[in-house]
Amino acid sequence: MSCTAPPSCGTSAKLQAPFLTFENVRLRYGDADDSLALNGLDMTIGKGQFVAVVGPSGCGKSSLMKLATGLLMPTSGSIVAEGKPVLEPLKIVGMAFQNPTLLPWRNLLSNIMLPLEIAQPHRSRLRANRKMYEGLARQLLETVGLKGFENRHPWMMSGGMQQRANLCRSLIHEPELLMLDEPFGALDAFTREELWSVLQTVFMQRAFTCVLVTHDLREAAFLADVVFVMSARPGKVVATHRVDLPRPRTITDTFDPAFIEIVSQIRREIAHVWHGQTASGSPQ
Repeated sequence: MSCTAPPSCGTSAKLQAPFLTFENVRLRYGDADDSLALNGLDMTIGKGQFVAVVGPSGCGKSSLMKLATGLLMPTSGSIVAEGKPVLEPLKIVGMAFQNPTLLPWRNLLSNIMLPLEIAQPHRSRLRANRKMYEGLARQLLETVGLKGFENRHPWMMSGGMQQRANLCRSLIHEPELLMLDEPFGALDAFTREELWSVLQTVFMQRAFTCVLVTHDLREAAFLADVVFVMSARPGKVVATHRVDLPRPRTITDTFDPAFIEIVSQIRREIAHVWHGQTASGSPQ
């Protein structure tokens, strides 16, 4: 199903209470004419929802992530998380990026536990509760298929294994909001699809809210409950697609006509917006 109204336009999906809301958000990085990254961004993400954000390169997807986590403040407009304005970096967030950035001198278990040494209240509790935290880390490793690799170092593992560990590290402090910026973009197609299923399993087990920024439309449709389509720069949401497909989803499902049609709809929307803006003189 495709629509241009807010996510509530879906007919069969369960409606969630708002968790993260952008209202008429503008973001400008400087005074130059081309410094406007986002303009009139409106978006509502439900609690416990998995959303994907797609759009042309340079449309402001990564800027959106920084705003959502409080790492950047908007030029104008408002951002609200759990009913409170976002005025500083949020403590409820876990993040994973395309590059796993695991520390090569640490083994896998200590890499995953790194956020616990930094983030409160875990930092002050770590020494007294190390066994408990190690148990949580081992449980995550087992969930993503890395049981038995706790003492391996990153340079001993493949890119896919490192990204599994990166996902564990982003979840070890049990965040309420997980932000993913092209986490599988550097992996081969087979590994990428395998990790889609891994991420889906973790999401279904832990029920956090998740925002995925991706260029891969199949990835967006496979993982998300809702897909937001952004315009070219300056970015704003121009369409919303609710993915009314039951979970768990399998790679075999990606060959079903219903799935293919969802991907095709999103692709047409992006192409329409992109060609329309470049034809009207907006910069490419």
